[in-house]
Amino acid sequence: MGNSSNNFLQVIAKNFDVLALPLVTLVYPLYASIRAIETKNIVDDQQWLTYWVLYSLITLFELTFAKLLEVLPIWPYAKLILSCWLVLPHFNGAAHVYRHYLRPFYMNPQLPKMPQMPGTSQMWYVPKKNIFSKQDDVLTAAERYMQEHGTEAFERLITKTDRESRARRSGNYMIFDDDYRY
Repeated sequence: MGNSSNNFLQVIAKNFDVLALPLVTLVYPLYASIRAIETKNIVDDQQWLTYWVLYSLITLFELTFAKLLEVLPIWPYAKLILSCWLVLPHFNGAAHVYRHYLRPFYMNPQLPKMPQMPGTSQMWYVPKKNIFSKQDDVLTAAERYMQEHGTEAFERLITKTDRESRARRSGNYMIFDDDYRY
């Protein structure tokens, strides 16, 4: 009896990566992603979206270098450790990778200076033009409001906004239904 339980433990120990990897890389992240969808917290959404992007990149890496990875017996354990770091809430590795590597790269799309072919560009992403980039957009919106509602309505709006900001500063601010027209 003791010998068979010993064999069972040996089988589990030898195949720990095969048993733990799906739990760490798929089951828990799927559960946590569904929970993140149901909350209004943007931080957990960022964590799990980043995790799935990184998981996809790891999978593509494995598919690309499958023959090389078969030779490395440590790869399944390295993948398990990396996955635990990305997934476990104690580490929040996926959020770390997003904050320190993906976001700066995405927000500043200039690739590092490398030797280039003449006539090629270093930008991989061209940001869209911001529709609010003109300096006079506030003035344009105010003029449009006055054309639609009249200058008196605009003056009432400014007076009401000024009154509300003074009340907020003094701490005597309350919103009433008659402040707004629906």
